Amino acid sequence: MRLPGKSALITGAAQGIGRGFAEAYAREGAQVAIADINLAAAEATAAEIGEAAYAVQLDVSRQDSIDAAIAAVVAQTGKLDILINNAALFDAAETVDITRASFDRLYAVNVAGTLFTMQAAARRMIQQGHGGKIINMASQAGRRGEPLVLVYCSTKAAVISMTQSAGLNLIRHGINVNAIAPGVVDGAHWKHVDEMFAKLEGKAPGQKKAEVEAGVPAGRFATPDDLTGMAVFLASDQANYIVSQCYNVDGGQWMS
Repeated sequence: MRLPGKSALITGAAQGIGRGFAEAYAREGAQVAIADINLAAAEATAAEIGEAAYAVQLDVSRQDSIDAAIAAVVAQTGKLDILINNAALFDAAETVDITRASFDRLYAVNVAGTLFTMQAAARRMIQQGHGGKIINMASQAGRRGEPLVLVYCSTKAAVISMTQSAGLNLIRHGINVNAIAPGVVDGAHWKHVDEMFAKLEGKAPGQKKAEVEAGVPAGRFATPDDLTGMAVFLASDQANYIVSQCYNVDGGQWMS
């Protein structure tokens, strides 16, 4: 076990990538807060993972909810050692059709939510006095633009930039801030993404997903399990000298 006795908070952890991280952390010996805006889904996931997991309701777009979630973790485990900022939203549109409502919604969750959850966790870690690990979920979309994904790409570029600055600022407290940039990860959300592109690009259902998968050098979409090794490593003592980095876990789609 690489995370024995650690207390972790994972946002957006009721399903998908976040759930995969929670399952991996539990196997590695951590106590894991399954934080999600959907409390019922978080409770179901925690019950399925077992005694190492518990549910916390969290809306990262609200400061009071962030503060309450941090307090709930401390009440449950007495400390906070690891944060994964995983909660995020996606949208797509022609540049001339982007709405302020979509922009505000994505920035409230993907950027402000990441920043202020990271801030609240860092404050707690500084107070505890023994450092910690913060992992922000970026994306290959944050590495370059996409014609129909201006807002989402810009939010993930912001996550990479915030990771760099926060990492340089917080390492003096023993807090390592790093990021993971996945490529395309299969899951229920891809049905929604495929439907969006089908409408915007005039494609048949399933065509966009097939085209994207064909463009992955590794030959397939990722699964959440493909990302857990990096998430466990960055949360472990093996990553104590890694600061402000963003790691691509994308089957070879981007090199940096």
